[in-house]
Parts: sequence; C-alpha cells; structure tokens
Amino acid sequence: MVSSVRELSLQDVGLAVKRLQWRHHREANGRLLAEVGLSLPQWDVLRHLHQRPDASLHELAQLTFQTDQSMGALASRMIDKGLLERVAGPGRAVRHATTPAGERARRAGGDIVDEILAESVGSLSPAERATLYRLLTAALSAPQHG
Repeated sequence: MVSSVRELSLQDVGLAVKRLQWRHHREANGRLLAEVGLSLPQWDVLRHLHQRPDASLHELAQLTFQTDQSMGALASRMIDKGLLERVAGPGRAVRHATTPAGERARRAGGDIVDEILAESVGSLSPAERATLYRLLTAALSAPQHG
C-alpha cells in the first residue's frame, strides 16, 4: 500500500489502474469460462453488438481492443459455437448478429461481470464512483502525444 504521506507518482496511479483492470479481467475470464462457457473477449463482443447492432467487424475489433484479423477469427469461432450469425449489411458488407443463445450468454455473462465489479468499485459510495468515473474519463480525453 502506498503511504498517504508522500505524493503519489504518475506511475503509482497508473499501476493501481492496471492492477484493478487485471483483477477484473482475470476474475471475469475465469468465471465466464466456468459458468457460461465464454471467454471475456467473446462476452465483450456480445455486449458491444447488443449496444451497436450494426457494428462492422472493424468497429467490433476497435471496441474490444483486437486487431481486425483476430476479430475475424473470434467471430468465426463464435459462429461455430452458435453465438453469432452472419447477416447482410449495406452493399457487400457482412455484419454479425447475436443468436438467441448468444443473447442468453450475454445476459448471464453480464450478471457475472456485475458481481465482479460489485466486489471492487461497488464498495465505493455512489459519490466516489461518480468521482472515479469523472476522473478516468477526464484522463482518457486528455490529448495524446506521440
């Protein structure tokens, strides 16, 4: 634990963010696989497709932090598992839609992710969560150099 007497470095804060993200990722991936049969990236694709039903594979790759190639391979595996289906898009575009099985898996996975988040950020008061969210989104909106 970092002492509150000294000023926190940028690296201290960055590492705390990374540790919390890693904890969420590790716990979510393990529980999703054990309880729903989904990896965290698969659940994330289902979640984003639910929010953006017309998303292209390229958009899904960006939203789920994957390359276009890895997103294409993941979508194919999800089609094979019966979670997604290909649907016609505008022009020659191919889009993907969640199947009923995929929708059930998305909802079940969402419950698991909510439970995991409740164990960490859920322990904060509503005001603290709002402050954390505001600070993180402010940091994300800062201009990048390089």
